[in-house]
Amino acid sequence: MRATVLGAGSWGTALGLVLADNGHQVTMWDIDTGVLDAIAATQENTRYLPGLPLPPTMGSSPDIGTALAGAELVVVAVPSPVVRLVGQQAAPHLAQGTWICCVAKGVETDSLKTMNEVLEDVLPIPMQPYLAFLSGPSFAKEVAQRLPTAVTVAARWEHAARRVQEAFATPVFRPYTSTDVMGVEIGGCVKNVIAIAAGVAEGLGYGANARAALVTRGLAEISRLAVARGANALTLDGLAGMGDLLLTCSSVLSRNFRVGLGLGHGKTLEEVQAELGQVAEGVVNARSTAAMAERWGVDMPISDIVHQMLYRGLAPADAVPLLMSRAMKPERY
Repeated sequence: MRATVLGAGSWGTALGLVLADNGHQVTMWDIDTGVLDAIAATQENTRYLPGLPLPPTMGSSPDIGTALAGAELVVVAVPSPVVRLVGQQAAPHLAQGTWICCVAKGVETDSLKTMNEVLEDVLPIPMQPYLAFLSGPSFAKEVAQRLPTAVTVAARWEHAARRVQEAFATPVFRPYTSTDVMGVEIGGCVKNVIAIAAGVAEGLGYGANARAALVTRGLAEISRLAVARGANALTLDGLAGMGDLLLTCSSVLSRNFRVGLGLGHGKTLEEVQAELGQVAEGVVNARSTAAMAERWGVDMPISDIVHQMLYRGLAPADAVPLLMSRAMKPERY
């Protein structure tokens, strides 16, 4: 199969490597032509995954039309705020029957549309049954190192999920399927926001008890929002919910956790992002999550606190006391 990955960051490159390991011919595309030049010259993504050689079946092209020519599978691995733009650019070059797998984790800030809804906006109706969405606990570096990983592939049409599952399945990369696209997408978006909170708690030295509380109550928030948007609550108990949340809240390999860690250490958001050098989706996701909570009337105190820290000047040291002093409630309310 010929596959094209739109977005040559760490995650896009790691997934391209999985496809190449599975015998597919892979072409990488990105707006940053310097990354593509490095792949072409050295067979290595020297910026995002240095020291990990890429197989000769992985190539690159700076022209999106050329990159998509003959593609049977397209992986959309750009940051969520530019999925609409890249989808619009790609649409004229996609052949009917091309499988499309989006791996961006986020919700549009203005429209509050998930990535599925965004791509349905920009793609012709006959192409929509070929859409799928991959999410779950998966650090790009570990995937590229071929360490065992399990993820979820969701699609409204089960045959699309199965086809993408087959394309990615290797002895060390195991995709499961789901038809709950909304649940998988909300889980992938909001876990980034909770991870920032977990990083702040770590930076402030609050310990393992606080992290466990944040993860557990964060999952409750994610589940409430997902159900309000029509998802199945059981989806959030799986890889795309609890699994991804546990991972991203517990390791410095998580960019969102590192954002919170830096804030907890007293750095500004601008300083943290400059040091990071990559997109941390949770910074944008905090806006869309706050807006979704308001529109759908969902109580999301942890997400609200993160939004206040990022955009309303709330000091990290004041965040946990605000959460701990809220009115008492039963655990299941």
